[in-house]
Amino acid sequence: MTGVVTKSTGSKYLVKANNKIFECVLVGKIRLEGRKTTNPVAVGDMVDIEQDENEEAAITKIYPRKNYIIRKSINLSKQAQILASNLDQAVLIATLVSPRTSLGFIDRFLITAEAYNIPAKLIFNKSDLLNDELLNIQKEIIALYTNVGYECFEVSSYDKTQIEKLKPLFKDKTTLITGHSGVGKSTFINALEPSLNLKTGEISSVHLKGMHTTTFAELHSLSFGGNIIDTPGIKELGLVEMKKEEIGHYFPEIRARMNDCKFNNCLHINEPKCAVIAAVEANEISEERYHSYLGILNGEEMDWKAWEIK
Repeated sequence: MTGVVTKSTGSKYLVKANNKIFECVLVGKIRLEGRKTTNPVAVGDMVDIEQDENEEAAITKIYPRKNYIIRKSINLSKQAQILASNLDQAVLIATLVSPRTSLGFIDRFLITAEAYNIPAKLIFNKSDLLNDELLNIQKEIIALYTNVGYECFEVSSYDKTQIEKLKPLFKDKTTLITGHSGVGKSTFINALEPSLNLKTGEISSVHLKGMHTTTFAELHSLSFGGNIIDTPGIKELGLVEMKKEEIGHYFPEIRARMNDCKFNNCLHINEPKCAVIAAVEANEISEERYHSYLGILNGEEMDWKAWEIK
């Protein structure tokens, strides 16, 4: 049978095939193949499974992936994990408060999606918690990313009207949803598809950060068509390996101008006749995004507060 992996716990895999869920192991020859990631099988993978005489199921084949998105650990191990595969889009749930999502984190998510050619969208949640000043700042942030070409939405997961308006965004697509712990991913998904009744968590009163409720990535079918892949809350998002000269390609506003630079290998730092620097000076590229680019170029962990936008 051919099916789709809906959950991976590291040793066992749930596979949906013929409208049934099978708990599967991975046959040794696949498990031992040389792989650069910690997980040989990812949620969203199309696989073949076989059952033995005891009706125990095993994954015998993994089909080539249309695409996938990787999370690289920022700790010393630098190991990479495939979050999910065969995606139509990736959506980041971001919040200005409880907890705060930094612009640096948003940019790293967008770069990762660009690197794997996965359309990315931003949903700013918990708008009901924002005062007028923060609502205005959120609109500035949304304008920042909209001007670059990313679709942005602001919602409260408790406003049914707002959630209903977002359903067409997910219909008949396989969507990865990610973000920090505590931004309300599970609450948002429950609002979108109440029958799922996913476990939701509380915000730590000490650190104002979310506490993990989702332990493993999991694929959920939507009654109105499509699938959502819920992921564990990500503390930090380490970028996959990429050369310095490649990073600019994953900023759409830099990519659009880099061919006008004097030098083909321009890194847009201080080179003469750099079209990107000229665009920053002319306010055609935002300073926030440009400094984010420079920070990533230098391997720095950027963590600006959203309300530092001028």
